[in-house]
Amino acid sequence: MQQMIELDRLDRKILCELERDAHLTNIKLAERVGLSPSACLRRVQELERIGVIRGYKAVIDRSLLGVGLTVYVTIGLSCHSKESLSQFEDVITATDEVTECHTITGSVEYLLRVEVADIKSYKKFHTDVLGTIPSISSITSFLVMDTT
Repeated sequence: MQQMIELDRLDRKILCELERDAHLTNIKLAERVGLSPSACLRRVQELERIGVIRGYKAVIDRSLLGVGLTVYVTIGLSCHSKESLSQFEDVITATDEVTECHTITGSVEYLLRVEVADIKSYKKFHTDVLGTIPSISSITSFLVMDTT
């Protein structure tokens, strides 16, 4: 188990601001958290060095890229052997439509986030990808209607 890192109030404020907008300049970030730019930069660099900040991400407007439908999919497997799990994960990680794959607890084994152009594209993914994995025993799809 990894050792928990103790953060003070200023470090937590820095993380909160960077989660909201990782594109902030150091000067703007320093203003928002009430530090000098040099002190703020030192703290950010230390948070990066110790691994609390592992990277920065861009928020992509997927609709501009032709992604019009997001579907969360639960997957149940009939066989839980290491080989079966590995085969499933190999297929899923090689699939562009799957943007997240989580192993979960409960009555099913996986939760997928699938992003496609439309319902016709999802049906094709459902049939041509999921339908070819022999160990899948159940598929439940949840279409996202809106995100706030």
